[in-house]
Amino acid sequence: MTVNELELKVKELIISNYGSLKNFTEKINMPWSTLDSILKRGFANSNITNVLKITKELQIDSESLVDGSIVSLANNLSTVNALAAHFDGDEYTPDELEEINRFADFVRNRRK
Repeated sequence: MTVNELELKVKELIISNYGSLKNFTEKINMPWSTLDSILKRGFANSNITNVLKITKELQIDSESLVDGSIVSLANNLSTVNALAAHFDGDEYTPDELEEINRFADFVRNRRK
């Protein structure tokens, strides 16, 4: 996904979930002009604090976003919980489960 396509997808995601960019910026306590600038020049060229505010509220993975894809953390969380249900006791730490989930995402993405 190109920079412009990625930012357009994020913009569409914001509008579909918050009705407008203004509503979203109010929710994350960010000036509208800052979000507008990020969407125009790209996430990779933006302040990390602002990127994290956006990705946290949208529940998307910030590392994947900077790498050019949108990965929902909401889906990852349910996957981690599903994975955790298949393991007995404290076999894996939350960090290890997250790593297992990333690997599962990697394997699923190879199918595409």
